[in-house]
Amino acid sequence: MITVWLYTLGSVLLISIISLVGIFTLSLKMEKLQKMLIYMISFAAGALLGDAFIHLLPEVFAERGFGVEISLYVLLGVAGSFVMEKIIHWRHCHHPTCKDHPHPYAKMNLFGDLVHNLIDGVIIGAAYLVSIPVGVATTLAVLFHEVPQEIGDFGILIHGGYSRKKALLLNFGIALSAVLGAIVTLLIGVHIEGITHFLIPFAAGTFIYIATADLIPELHKEVAIKRSLLQFFWFMMGILVMLSLLLIEIPGHSHGPDYDYETHAEYSHVD
Repeated sequence: MITVWLYTLGSVLLISIISLVGIFTLSLKMEKLQKMLIYMISFAAGALLGDAFIHLLPEVFAERGFGVEISLYVLLGVAGSFVMEKIIHWRHCHHPTCKDHPHPYAKMNLFGDLVHNLIDGVIIGAAYLVSIPVGVATTLAVLFHEVPQEIGDFGILIHGGYSRKKALLLNFGIALSAVLGAIVTLLIGVHIEGITHFLIPFAAGTFIYIATADLIPELHKEVAIKRSLLQFFWFMMGILVMLSLLLIEIPGHSHGPDYDYETHAEYSHVD
């Protein structure tokens, strides 16, 4: 279990550090950044769907078998994401003088990110409770999704009147909420039997929602053939990266016949 804690905390800290990605965009012109973002979003959409269908759901089905219960958990993840996004969308200002009052918008954006990052931490913690390889795959999927989002968040904070330094610090501080989400999940997970059987399909539903409801519609705004083909290329690359992770075996963590799914440890191995 110590190994699970180390991997989980290392992963959520890495995800939190991604919030500082805005520092690398300071020297880029907005036009160039926008061109890069659309392909990053394509890759992220593929990675999220790949993780859901190649790693998360197969793990649950292997343990629990196919059943309506798992499907309901996936749908609950989709429904929960829908509700959360509705709440977050309240942060948008629709008043004609919105540009004259940027600060409330930026503060609500921080609140939305706080909720989002907490859920990211829960998802990563739950994935590592299943196995190290599934946790690694999920971390990568979250990371690919976070990069374009964090760049966008950084831009919102700058637009909201914050200095670049303060925007970076605020973004990083909010991102650390993922650590809290992961710690709570690990603490609860070891005491509640079968919690991963709910959290993993729920996480898969969340990933499916983000990819299909948020990212892919954004990609369809681009209709130029060349750029659309490049989008599809990067979308498939995201899926292929998730598929390639199946070939990676981490020593001491492959799920052989002696693996105990309740204690998440092999009988012959003691952390």
